[in-house]
Amino acid sequence: MRKKWLGLGLSLILAAGITGCGNNGNGSAATEAPVGSTATPSAETDGNTARGEPVQLKYWTDDRHDQEYIKELINKFNETNDNNIQVELTVLSENYAQSVDIAFSSKQAPDVLRLKSGNAAGFVKKGYLEPIDEFLTDDIKTKFSKLMLDDVNRFDGKVYSLANTGNTLRLVYNKDLFAKAGIDGPPASLQEMVDGAKKITEAGKAEGIYGFALNFKSPKSAFDRSIREILSLSGHQGLGFDLKTGQFDFAPYSQVIEYFKQMYKDGSVLPGAESLDIDPLRAQFAAGKIGMYLSFSTEPGVYKDQFPTEINWGGALAPTLDGQIKGTSEIVSAGTWLGISAQSANKEAAWKFMQYMYGDEVLKTYHEKGFGIAIVPSIVAQAKDPEIGGMESFLVGEHDSLWPVSPNVTPEGSNYADAFFKYILTDGDAKAITEDLNTRYNAALSQAVEKGEVTVTPNPGFDPTKPQGE
Repeated sequence: MRKKWLGLGLSLILAAGITGCGNNGNGSAATEAPVGSTATPSAETDGNTARGEPVQLKYWTDDRHDQEYIKELINKFNETNDNNIQVELTVLSENYAQSVDIAFSSKQAPDVLRLKSGNAAGFVKKGYLEPIDEFLTDDIKTKFSKLMLDDVNRFDGKVYSLANTGNTLRLVYNKDLFAKAGIDGPPASLQEMVDGAKKITEAGKAEGIYGFALNFKSPKSAFDRSIREILSLSGHQGLGFDLKTGQFDFAPYSQVIEYFKQMYKDGSVLPGAESLDIDPLRAQFAAGKIGMYLSFSTEPGVYKDQFPTEINWGGALAPTLDGQIKGTSEIVSAGTWLGISAQSANKEAAWKFMQYMYGDEVLKTYHEKGFGIAIVPSIVAQAKDPEIGGMESFLVGEHDSLWPVSPNVTPEGSNYADAFFKYILTDGDAKAITEDLNTRYNAALSQAVEKGEVTVTPNPGFDPTKPQGE
């Protein structure tokens, strides 16, 4: 394993089927009853119950890929903890956030929730989560000190969750198709990617092989798994926000788009990619029909279980604008894992369960089993590589780190991904599109700041090679 650490030192996420809460269900959920207990939940607070009556905790998650391992952990906790605590696991399917909303509004919220970067801020704003600062020991603070991120797991100075894993992003490529096209290795620059995609297409088009593809059915999903990493390695924040000025500036984004547009113009992009979702794309790659694409560290697990393949494939750092690495590859979906409900009547017991889940052995094994890539420095240093083919290319290395969070705003009109994808498919004035995006996004940012929804602090000295300031 690469043990180098820069700047800090998605786990695989799969959702399916909706569930409601109590008798309000619109779907289904898989629930594991606590071992050795059928007692009703205690009404006492902070883990105090009548003599002999166990403390009942409910843990909700929308992760399915790791549920068997989590069941094992919870069973072990229920059997061995000295605090008479019993945890019940509920694995929800899709519409997790809506199910949580219903639970809190009906006062039936779980005690512990699975948190992700996409939902933590919303849950905090709605008052669903309890700060955990009072529970954090000096050892825990030291262990997670480099992973305390504002607007991810820390809000207004209060900590609500701790990190476990994160998703790295890489160029995924077919080594055999590269060799067949006479390409020595993965591209370092965007021009090399364009040239390589064209060569692969020319060499394999008669067999239905094309050099490049992305899941353009959802342009934002496609660009956020590709352009985001290209830009961060090139020294720019990957979602169009300039951390130095505290304003949106899509000029660097526009530069990358020109290379994507050229591949489309060259005919190097898999036909029908405009309506391609990620799983059909993976199926085509597994069948040897795509030379390369960019995606998350979920891919090795996908090609082990979901789309088993015999092709010779690998992962590499994303190409940069000019072939030079001027920043770090952003680790995404990181910083959070578990959180305590503000409505829980047993917060101390909930913390004891969280403390168990955040133990070294649990986090280390979680990584080694391939459920997610460890980002906690002390775990990275001791964990063995997951035994999943291709995962070695996705492990956290010297060019990976966390970045500050960019403000999440909703502009009037189309978002940046839709606007730029339309430009790729048709034509237009790239400069005008960029200026329009800057105007609309910065107007939305100003409104969000005025409403107190976001806080922006320009950082003129921001260093993209050390995005967390170390």
